[in-house]
Amino acid sequence: MVSSPILAGKRILVTGAARGLGRDFAQAIAEAGASVVMADILTELVQHEALALSSQGLKVSAVTIDLTQKESIQTAVKIAVKQLSGLDGLINCAALATGVGGVTLMEYDESLWDRVMTVNVKGTWLVTQACVPHLKKSGAGKIVNIASDTAMWGAERLMAYVASKGALISMTRSMARELGTDNICVNTISPGLTLVEATEYVPQARHDLYVNGRAIQRQQLPQDVNGTAIYLLSDLSSFVTGQNIPVNGGFVFN
Repeated sequence: MVSSPILAGKRILVTGAARGLGRDFAQAIAEAGASVVMADILTELVQHEALALSSQGLKVSAVTIDLTQKESIQTAVKIAVKQLSGLDGLINCAALATGVGGVTLMEYDESLWDRVMTVNVKGTWLVTQACVPHLKKSGAGKIVNIASDTAMWGAERLMAYVASKGALISMTRSMARELGTDNICVNTISPGLTLVEATEYVPQARHDLYVNGRAIQRQQLPQDVNGTAIYLLSDLSSFVTGQNIPVNGGFVFN
């Protein structure tokens, strides 16, 4: 007897899906049997990537979303739910990461701080808020927030990003408490420094710090995080909620 793919029949929205971790999540969960809507502010790129995946026979489509605009978020979720005929899971991966570090807390620009918090924290909350009514209808909804292990070890010269990712970890716990009665599980994945477009600006010394400090001493790839995301979106994790799971090769232990 051949078993069905682990996410067969699941309907998933992935934000920040045009590139990097979000792009890899979308492909991996589609390959695991889910129908996926890829959402990103980079309209042309996310449409291109969705078309590339759908040409492989995967159930993937795209929608534009701007996490700084509540109306854009509500419209994107409405379109995604219509395309999917419902919603079973959400991956909050969209975040502002490129160019948000490299200076001390004394040098940090206030406008950049506000922008990071608007996208990474407020935007995640608003996307979740828009999705919750549909996840309730699913009867077994799953929310996966993508944070960072920088919030666990306190990376220097990255203040706003670290603070925003720490906020996601705390928000996850509150969301889990509130949504548990609706059988919605909410968890966080905290990846380590991963080789994606957003980390190309990171100094080599920081990459070396991670590799040398890991129990598994190599660079981290997007594919290293996919299995945890699939697990948290699947029925296998139906009694797991409010947790922060570091996926970083053992650089930080939880």
